[in-house]
Amino acid sequence: MKLYCLSGHPTLPCNVLKFKSTTIMLDCGLDTTSALHFLPLPLVHSPRLSKLPGWVSKDGTINLEKELKECAGRVFVDSLPEFCLPERELLDLSTIDVILISNYHCMMALPYITEHTGFTGTVYATEPTLQIGRLLMEELVNFMERVPKAQSATCWKNKEIQRMLPGPLKEAVEVWTWRKCYSMQEVNSALSKVQLVGYSQKVELFGAVQVTPLSSGYSLGSSNWIIQSHHEKVSYVSGSSLLTTHPQPMDQSSLKNSDVLILTGLTQIPTANPDGMLGEFCSNLAMTIRAGGNVLVPCYSSGVIYDLLECLYQFIDSANLGTTPFYFISPVANSSLEFSQIFAEWLCQNKQSKVYLPEPPFPHAELIQTNKLKHYPSIHGDFSNEFRQPCVVFTGHPSLRFGDVVHFMELWGRSSLNTIIFTEPDFSYLDALAPYQPLAMKCVYCPIDTRLNFHQVSKLLKEVQPLHVVCPEQYTQPPPSQAHRSDLMLELQPPPMPYRRCSVLGLPFRRRYERIQLLPELAKSLVPTEIKPGISVATVSAVLQSKDNKHVLQPAPKPAPAPPSKKRKRVVEEPPELLAPKPLLSGAVPLEPFLATLNKHGITEVKVEDTADGHILHLQAEDTLIQLEEDGTHIVCDSNEPLRTALRDLVLRFLQKL
Repeated sequence: MKLYCLSGHPTLPCNVLKFKSTTIMLDCGLDTTSALHFLPLPLVHSPRLSKLPGWVSKDGTINLEKELKECAGRVFVDSLPEFCLPERELLDLSTIDVILISNYHCMMALPYITEHTGFTGTVYATEPTLQIGRLLMEELVNFMERVPKAQSATCWKNKEIQRMLPGPLKEAVEVWTWRKCYSMQEVNSALSKVQLVGYSQKVELFGAVQVTPLSSGYSLGSSNWIIQSHHEKVSYVSGSSLLTTHPQPMDQSSLKNSDVLILTGLTQIPTANPDGMLGEFCSNLAMTIRAGGNVLVPCYSSGVIYDLLECLYQFIDSANLGTTPFYFISPVANSSLEFSQIFAEWLCQNKQSKVYLPEPPFPHAELIQTNKLKHYPSIHGDFSNEFRQPCVVFTGHPSLRFGDVVHFMELWGRSSLNTIIFTEPDFSYLDALAPYQPLAMKCVYCPIDTRLNFHQVSKLLKEVQPLHVVCPEQYTQPPPSQAHRSDLMLELQPPPMPYRRCSVLGLPFRRRYERIQLLPELAKSLVPTEIKPGISVATVSAVLQSKDNKHVLQPAPKPAPAPPSKKRKRVVEEPPELLAPKPLLSGAVPLEPFLATLNKHGITEVKVEDTADGHILHLQAEDTLIQLEEDGTHIVCDSNEPLRTALRDLVLRFLQKL
């Protein structure tokens, strides 16, 4: 069993498991942090960005003025943002049989895998994962396609040139593998390969293994996966949460008795408590609005935004924000808000029960009805007519490199009355703000990540007790910024097996057993013999048929009778005779009774020597050796066949024949 790691990002995983002749890809996350090296894509012409000076090396030998621009001491690529793909050279991706998706954030690289590698398999995901994943992909494509760039930068990717660039561009990894965003046509084609599954639904893969999704408690439809054969079990735990938020709670009990547990997608900010961050978010928002400023929240169009809106729903009236407009701007804003209301069976019990009242499970429905929350596909059209300040705007993308958020950064960045509140933990907020410096607006970092922290995961692993744990190497040491915090890492016995991008791990358990079926007519012919009280054994002679990873024992074919022939043949062709199998012997030869039996038969001069596995009996007068061992008995007797036969028969008296 082997595990290939194709992504170095622990919360955007992409691994391939080879297990029992099946090749299974576990998630295909897209690392969008590479976009932070690019200049933002403004929706309307930005005089500030267009006037940024080009970059030339100090000695003047490298001139990349057209490709690289300088802003506040940092260098950015002036081109459409590109993304860091999962590794494609480590193994032939066309051999992948199935892709298992754990949540909608971990499927964003799907079109790169299914459309450009010769992949012909099936993708398995739950319905909310598919539908919200489609929205996020659609939004990404929309952000890229509505602001096309005339030129694309390629020279800076040259290894020799990249080495001469200033940091952090110099440290960017594998830039030659970065790719531009896919098209909507590729998205549709990739998603047409998805087959929908429900929690606890068992899916057979070629009769070899069975895969089952379990609720992971992190987002709508998010799953952990069990991959098992008759005798082995692998659990894949990715992006799970034990907090009581809107999704169904995590199914922990089904993870028990795993031979291997592959663990990924833990919280990115183990020191921040989500509840505390929500409180801070609300108080900073209220403070800015009261002072007459605007609040900008760069966020994804699904996920944490539902919790933010729910928190604000309870907070608005107590903070006297009843008249403040809340805007949610995204090409998929409407679909996202509606989807969250219709996936009732994927919600926690408390929200499910509201559906039968009938009431909308999320309070943002009421915010929309009372006109407190308004949603728009973009800043053009209706929004520009109805827009009034001070207000709160939720919009993407959290990287601040593309989407409507770029426009608000340019619009509000120069006033210290305004505040930007970062809630998504995927991007470093300082790197996200770098191309907008110098910036007057206030910046608040309230990252909300509900995924498991190290304390929760240690408790979980103690309960489910897997034999081996495999995880990204980042989890086996404290974060670089807090090297003294040994509580911010996984400490287990035996220690977890770490992996990094491009590593191949041999997983530490061997397949020992295979299940075989007996056909009824063969079972009827067996004659069991009792070898110990309560234990009976029967020998079987049969033909083993293996097909579709299923093994069946069938009765051995009987030789066909020879057809009567009129012509005389010189040689009579007889069918080969099926010989009766020799009996199997079981038991052990006890030393003292055996010596007594030899004595009875006139063999008296016996010298006994103990060995590691048993005894050697030297029959001195007969010049013969008898080796009595656990798994066999040897009689060494030169050219005295009658004596050898007699000794053999004496040994057989003590053994049982099957």
